[in-house]
Amino acid sequence: MLHPLRLVLAGTLLLSPVPSARAQAPVDLSGHWEGAIDAQGNTLGFELDLFRTDSGDWGGTMNVPSQHLKGLRLLKVGVDGQAVRFFARRDQPFGGSLSADGRSISGDYSVEGFSLPFTMSRTGEAKVEPPLVSQPIAHALEGSWNGTLQGSGLSLRLVLTMKNQTDGTAIGRVVNLDEGGLEIPVQIIQDGPSVSLQAGIGLGSFSGTLNTAATELVGTWTQGGQSLPLSFRRTEQ
Repeated sequence: MLHPLRLVLAGTLLLSPVPSARAQAPVDLSGHWEGAIDAQGNTLGFELDLFRTDSGDWGGTMNVPSQHLKGLRLLKVGVDGQAVRFFARRDQPFGGSLSADGRSISGDYSVEGFSLPFTMSRTGEAKVEPPLVSQPIAHALEGSWNGTLQGSGLSLRLVLTMKNQTDGTAIGRVVNLDEGGLEIPVQIIQDGPSVSLQAGIGLGSFSGTLNTAATELVGTWTQGGQSLPLSFRRTEQ
């Protein structure tokens, strides 16, 4: 999150629908896909894993090996004939179509006024990673917290959500409102008032302390050798 331009291609995909002249059989997107974006002579490789969720909808994750990102969740995946759309960042759309044999997708990626060609090919079965979970957390930590990461020319609004689950584990995530709603799963480590959050997709970590009123987490976000102060304040329920 400290380098939004560097992460511009790490956050995602949005394949816009391509009109279809006639009805077509349902498309099966499930599998592991490997692709590349031609960024003005430089190639950025990425991987997608697309699968059906328990509810029957499409879900997926994205990896960008060169940026050490793994398991970035796609916020939405949709299919309309041979057209496919999905995204992890709403502000960085891709537009493309599935080939007749169902083995590749190609099109153009639009970001900050530029249009960059991309291609991707299905190479095998989807690699579905288990969700990132933590040990149970204190009730005082459960709920939503708002914070703003500022410094080095940045001002990013963040929403932290932490919750205990019925199976005895806890889950956490940070949503970056100013980078297309990018969703970052985090592992929570609590030791009394001390709280650490470790991003599960290579986007940094947070270390802070819960105040006595349990209304504020004051600490530091660290990423790529840089650290910035960050405080999360509990959202009124």
